[in-house]
Amino acid sequence: MSTSEAAAALLNRRWILSGSDPGKAAELARESGLPLLIAELLVARGVHNAAEAERFLHPHFDQLLDPYSMLGMERAVARIQQAVAAQETILIYGDYDVDGTTAVVLLKTAIEMLGGQVRFHVPHRLREGYGMRSGILDGAARDGVRLVISVDTGIRAFAAAEAAETLGLNLIVTDHHLPEAAVGLPNALAILNPNQAACGYACKHLCGAGVVFKLSQALLEGWDRERARTKILPSFLKMVAIATVADAVPLLGENRVFVAIGLEQLQRPVHAGLRSLMEVAKLDSARRKLTPVDVAFRIAPRINAAGRMDVASEVIELFTTKEPKRAHEIAEKLEKLNQERRDAEAAMLAEIVARLEEERFRDARCIVMDGEGWHRGVIGILASRIVDRTGKPAMVVAHDEDGTAHGSGRSIPSFHLLDAIESCRDLFTRFGGHAHAVGFSLPSERVEELRARLVGYAAIHLTEEDLGSPLRCDALLPLDRVTPAVWSWLKRLEPMGMGNTEPVFLAQNVLLTGPPRYMKEKHVRLQVTQGPRGGNLSALGWSWAERVQSMQLGEGSVVHLAYRLRENKHPEYGGLELEIAGLYPAG
Repeated sequence: MSTSEAAAALLNRRWILSGSDPGKAAELARESGLPLLIAELLVARGVHNAAEAERFLHPHFDQLLDPYSMLGMERAVARIQQAVAAQETILIYGDYDVDGTTAVVLLKTAIEMLGGQVRFHVPHRLREGYGMRSGILDGAARDGVRLVISVDTGIRAFAAAEAAETLGLNLIVTDHHLPEAAVGLPNALAILNPNQAACGYACKHLCGAGVVFKLSQALLEGWDRERARTKILPSFLKMVAIATVADAVPLLGENRVFVAIGLEQLQRPVHAGLRSLMEVAKLDSARRKLTPVDVAFRIAPRINAAGRMDVASEVIELFTTKEPKRAHEIAEKLEKLNQERRDAEAAMLAEIVARLEEERFRDARCIVMDGEGWHRGVIGILASRIVDRTGKPAMVVAHDEDGTAHGSGRSIPSFHLLDAIESCRDLFTRFGGHAHAVGFSLPSERVEELRARLVGYAAIHLTEEDLGSPLRCDALLPLDRVTPAVWSWLKRLEPMGMGNTEPVFLAQNVLLTGPPRYMKEKHVRLQVTQGPRGGNLSALGWSWAERVQSMQLGEGSVVHLAYRLRENKHPEYGGLELEIAGLYPAG
């Protein structure tokens, strides 16, 4: 039996050795001079030849795609240039999350650099909800606005598009959400969305701010190409990187370039708002390199807190004000709102965890849970928490006093969530999203029917084997092959995130060279070795103490180990170490 066959034999359905085509990996290694391990990881990420490997490992600005390859770009740019020349006031209609607010900041800044006049509207999550409202368009028309640009919204705004036409408004839709296939596209002067059927744009997984960046790129390069490419657009990529990471789109293709350059720019925050936000988030870019994890868990939640708990328009002020004192005030407020969000989330999560024990939720393959008095600002987060706990797609629904229910859903890889809720389209007053996340509203009285229909849909489209998120191991890497050189090559895969996740490696028949050492009764550290040349490595298991105790492991135990590689930079006992991703006794 070969090594790979032995590995396959020991993996159950909770562990999957993803791997890649061995022949293609070997060919890429020969062609590019890369180590075979790195070639395996690149092939699994869709890299097929040396030129693609070079682009992947060395992202830079010149790799950005031509914005005019996006359908509708020429018409959008021409209409905005016309508005700027005529000094028309342009309304930017945004959204209240990180993607939507940063997109507003980007487009507002770009148009104002051209000398344009801009106003913006970011809806209040609780009073208005997601999407464009005809009343806002009516008010804008009365104020003399003739051009409206949506950002991170609008691809399903059919009623708003009709209202705009009636009011004599030109509408440009910029969005990244999936169009409604059965209905088509809203009536607009131009639509920028790489996911519309006729669009040949190569990168289909831009976030909303990414689409706006391409529009800004076309505008600014047409104004001053050299200045745009050397100074302005690289600086814009700070906001694009934040939105791209926060919106959990794949960090592949153009998104990889956005985040790589954006993180470099975040190391040198110049603007008062960004500096203040990083200060309250306790991120010191002068002392260490920032990562997508910092953006996802430190920066993005504080920006999102404004839209979840209060008024998202203050985010635009934070990133556009030139007054350090005002920037600090807003950043402090976002910090306070983020704590309020965490408190509300904790209270609701406690109730949800208790209810998950009910038979109707234990037996269902899709969970739809609703509650009175739940804060709509955190239902998306809580849907993610349910998915993490149960391995099932989940929707959390909050009821308003006016008889309207608002829901947010998150899914697992094997379940296309937008397809699922489209099967219930007759129940909703509005809905939208994509395969992994959706949002919707409907009358409260129809929530029970929604639950029944989605549970039935999941029973047909999901098997028990589909449920959960199996641990995916990227490659076999015995511990005696873990070296500083391997670590150095792995660092070249950064930035890592959705679509380019941090590799998980599999090592078989690993020996424990000492007893487990428990920390704070929750975590555990193991000393492990493998192979004739293997030295002792430390393996840290966060929240693994109880599981290791149940396995009754001790010195001399042999285990199969799934791990991520880490570098401890402590001056006295630093070096390479492992972070446990999966563990069970051999044999």
